[in-house]
Amino acid sequence: MLLALQVVIVLMTTCAAGLLAAKLQSDRIRDSYKDRMLSVAESVARLPTVIEAFDSVDPTVTIQPLAEVIRKASNVTYVVVTDHNGVRYAHPDPKRIGERVSTDPTTALSGEVFVGTETGTLGTSLRAKVPVRALDGRIIGMASVGILESQLSDDLAEDLPELIGWLAAAALIGVLGAALVTQHVRRRTFRLEPAEIAQLLETRDAMLHGIREGVVAVDDQEKLALVNDEAMRLLGLEENPSGRPAAEVLDDGLLDLARGDDDVADRLVLAGERVLVANRMTAKTNERAVGVVLTLRDRTELHDALRELDGQRTVTEVLRAQAHEFSNHLHVIGGLLELDRSPDAVAYIERVGGAGSLTADIIDGANADPALAALLLAKSSTAHERGVELRLDPGSSVDIRAGDDALTVLGNLVDNAVDAVETGGTVRVLVRSSVSGVRVVVDDDGPGVAESQRGRIFDLGVSSKDAQGAHGRGIGLALVSRVVTRRSGRVAITDSELGGASFDVWLPETGNR
Repeated sequence: MLLALQVVIVLMTTCAAGLLAAKLQSDRIRDSYKDRMLSVAESVARLPTVIEAFDSVDPTVTIQPLAEVIRKASNVTYVVVTDHNGVRYAHPDPKRIGERVSTDPTTALSGEVFVGTETGTLGTSLRAKVPVRALDGRIIGMASVGILESQLSDDLAEDLPELIGWLAAAALIGVLGAALVTQHVRRRTFRLEPAEIAQLLETRDAMLHGIREGVVAVDDQEKLALVNDEAMRLLGLEENPSGRPAAEVLDDGLLDLARGDDDVADRLVLAGERVLVANRMTAKTNERAVGVVLTLRDRTELHDALRELDGQRTVTEVLRAQAHEFSNHLHVIGGLLELDRSPDAVAYIERVGGAGSLTADIIDGANADPALAALLLAKSSTAHERGVELRLDPGSSVDIRAGDDALTVLGNLVDNAVDAVETGGTVRVLVRSSVSGVRVVVDDDGPGVAESQRGRIFDLGVSSKDAQGAHGRGIGLALVSRVVTRRSGRVAITDSELGGASFDVWLPETGNR
């Protein structure tokens, strides 16, 4: 199909070029004869012999032989000379001499030159007519020179075989070139026809844009060759970036993954503030690497769920341990009651009852932001079940709602602090929310963060704790860093008064909470 289409195009182009060339050649022949006839006619009209013959008794005796000599020498059909009335003094057919010309002579006899095609006694011819002037300038006659249109056609027919030969050679070369191009294209397209390629492309687009995983293809020039709909959603893109440099679109984590040398499976990366699981595979054609393909899955919600699951597992283990301790507490209380020592029993209950006033402190400290109070209560309960004391710093002040970004930062910092301390440890939280912004400070009495780690603790995958589960570590602080960067805030890590680490975050007010 492709070859036939190209052959048709070559042949049509060659035929069009041939017709144009024939037209140009015909015009060239016609212009050449026009110039020749006009030159011959002017020469005849200006010959002194012809002009002097007009004053003789019989001008035909002088003009007719001279006209025939000029006609044969110039290879024209006729040379005709007339008087000022259009009566012939010379004509190729002597029988026509003395007759008036069959075509209109008024143009030449009025002093103008005529060049054009007319039909006369000899047939349709291309002719030139010029006036014959006496020595004093008077118009005394006309000289007409012409050539039959059939002779023009014969001259063109003589040139056509050569022209057709060149066109045939060009057509043959074009067909051979089309065959070579078709063969090359079919090799590159795996011998698929255009309709099959179009169908395959439509199917591929439908599949790539319909699957639930994000697909990003990067070519060997580090430009984006393909970004499907899911990938655009995961990367937060509004317009398809295909064709743009990957460095302008992809975050550092994805860009480093694309630039790597080895295929990678299930690596956690951050795209903005979204946690993704990325896979990298080298794309090859005929054993030659032509780019890389990244597949992306959203793991933000799954990461949160796994993190919560880890917390629940820890709580379960703590509850199992506390069950034995609770049984012992009940035995002690029961014994004191049997001994009729009720005051001692009440004092024992108050001593082992735990956190007492924490709930009231949190509610009072975060009264202006119910979401913040709920988060602190939930984190306090989880920390208590793990044997960690969560305290709200008395210096906290929440004048307005802290906003979702502050809750994200606070939740991740508290989770990391609770993970860092051991049973019996302490985590202290300071929250100050005002019209200028939100400040969050989380202190703990854990092992702290080494100086060598503070410069990279916010990088994705970097953690001071051992990895747990398949989802890994180093996500929470990376999310904190992204939020701080987006809000143009700041974060600092110092040694805490409690003995561990202190994370101090400032989020300036942006008007978009």
